[in-house]
Amino acid sequence: MKYIIILGDGMADEPIAELAGKTPLQYAQTPAMDEIARLGVSGMLSTVPEGFIPGSEIANMVVLGYDVRKEFEGRGSLEAASMGVAIADGEMAIRCNLICIENGRIKNHSAGHISTAEAEALIAALQKELGNDVFTFRSGVSYRHLLLMKGGDKRILCTPPHDVPGTPFADVMIKPETEEAKLTADRLNQLILDSQRILEHHPVNIARREAGKDPANSIWPWSAGYRPKMRTLTERYHLNSGAVISAVDLIKGIGVYAGLESIAVEGATGLFDTNYEGKAAAAIEALRKHDFVFLHVEASDEAGHEGNVDLKVKTIENLDARIVRPVFEEVRSWSEPVTIAVLPDHPTPCRLKTHTREAVPFVIYNPTRNPDNVTHYSEADAKQGGYGLLVGEEFMQRLME
Repeated sequence: MKYIIILGDGMADEPIAELAGKTPLQYAQTPAMDEIARLGVSGMLSTVPEGFIPGSEIANMVVLGYDVRKEFEGRGSLEAASMGVAIADGEMAIRCNLICIENGRIKNHSAGHISTAEAEALIAALQKELGNDVFTFRSGVSYRHLLLMKGGDKRILCTPPHDVPGTPFADVMIKPETEEAKLTADRLNQLILDSQRILEHHPVNIARREAGKDPANSIWPWSAGYRPKMRTLTERYHLNSGAVISAVDLIKGIGVYAGLESIAVEGATGLFDTNYEGKAAAAIEALRKHDFVFLHVEASDEAGHEGNVDLKVKTIENLDARIVRPVFEEVRSWSEPVTIAVLPDHPTPCRLKTHTREAVPFVIYNPTRNPDNVTHYSEADAKQGGYGLLVGEEFMQRLME
């Protein structure tokens, strides 16, 4: 048996009035996912344990069967792994966004989805001006970057910028959880202020303003941690090998620690214009070589963060027609059976423009199992599925049965 998880990041949502009271998953035309629902078994999955924010780092690790209470060490450490950056003993890795602040408020978490080339120039300037024996900036993709801090204390409260659009940035700066962590929080907050001084008049931002684009005029560090210790999926589930396909550094980093080969796809952007066909083809080829494939598509999450209902529906339909359908049609003809699971990691409601912790709908199609009575893939339909409500690693246990 081979296995593939197709994860549409943030696909789940709430009923929306302009969609006649339906969620985007209910409203979208998804014949492939509906067919998998008819042939498979559906359910709901709780992906965010109590005490954790509903971030993609938490939810995706839980989907893959990890106990985040024991194994999560911050988003920064995972993204460092995807970038090939080794975290030294006594060093803390922190996710570092380039964001847009307007009139003292966080306008958006992505600096208007700044290009990677523009961002590289800004990160280079920050490293030149602010990098030292304590802080190191490492460039990533688009607005997503890495900050390394030697001697940092991870017991700090950081606010993900995508959770607080419109909030005065001064109200959500870093706070220490303990007295010992106060120096770390103070130094990071000063770094934020220093970055604003440097970025404000950088040529990249001058050009972006002239073009009517949002400037990347501040950094925003969050989700700090040390080097994690995670057992690989091959160890845990007796697989020979596996692969991860994603445009997002975070997911690639989880894959590194999970022992998965990271497969790059040309034109994979993490946005609605990603190379769906390329990802589908890469997944099919990966399944020929590996026992397990984790295929992650970010587009729906970004549409949810933008509050763009029409775009979210479109991203779901693209996932269905351009990834789920070709993968499903290909592997059904193979002599070795392939189990297919489809799900999001968390909801990203367009109304809220941020993640929530509600359970998400999933379906598992295993050609050797009898289906349940569900005939469509959506939040409401999955609640009637044969798996009921699963929590945490129960999803992977059912997938691998």
